[in-house]
Amino acid sequence: MKKFFILTAVMLLVATGAFAQDTIRGRASYYSDRFEGRRMAGGGVYRKDSMTCAHRRLPFGTLLKVRSLRNDKEVIVKVTDRGPFAKRFIIDLSRAAATQLDFIRAGHTPVEVTRVEAKSDSVETKK
Repeated sequence: MKKFFILTAVMLLVATGAFAQDTIRGRASYYSDRFEGRRMAGGGVYRKDSMTCAHRRLPFGTLLKVRSLRNDKEVIVKVTDRGPFAKRFIIDLSRAAATQLDFIRAGHTPVEVTRVEAKSDSVETKK
């Protein structure tokens, strides 16, 4: 009976995301220019000058902070597509994001990806 309660508690923690990683390290790549104008899995159209990315599992619209482990540069991108499909990469970035992280020439770079908390759109006004 005790094992049942422990197993139930662990399953509840996993289901609520208590064990979810908010920061992960791996390699990032970026979209080829040939994808410009193509439809993405999230329904939008890819534009190389936008600050977007592809992630395998995170919901569309999730904001991520991507930090290059080579030069400490950071960008904020929005998940708008699925991928990358190459297992060695954890995220595909738009060309604009890759340019800001300064890895266009290399084609890929080690990164740290952190989920960013969404801020409320409401603005309080003082009288």
